Amino acid sequence: MTYLDIAFRYGAAPGENELRAIDTVREVYGVRRVTFDDKERTVRVEFDASRLKADAVAKLLRQAGVDVRERLALA
Repeated sequence: MTYLDIAFRYGAAPGENELRAIDTVREVYGVRRVTFDDKERTVRVEFDASRLKADAVAKLLRQAGVDVRERLALA
């Protein structure tokens, strides 16, 4: 397994239903960790790159109800 981090800026803050949906995504798809930074309005995802691509991670977040806007470059 090769784990990578990716970060996105989001619009509307996720609520309880969205956070529950993200827990389901984490259990099924090879997403290892999801962290939100409310101050910066970003979500950071650690995922198994042998199973997922960056576009698929964004799609999973959107399907969970997260208002994903743009991908951020990580330093």
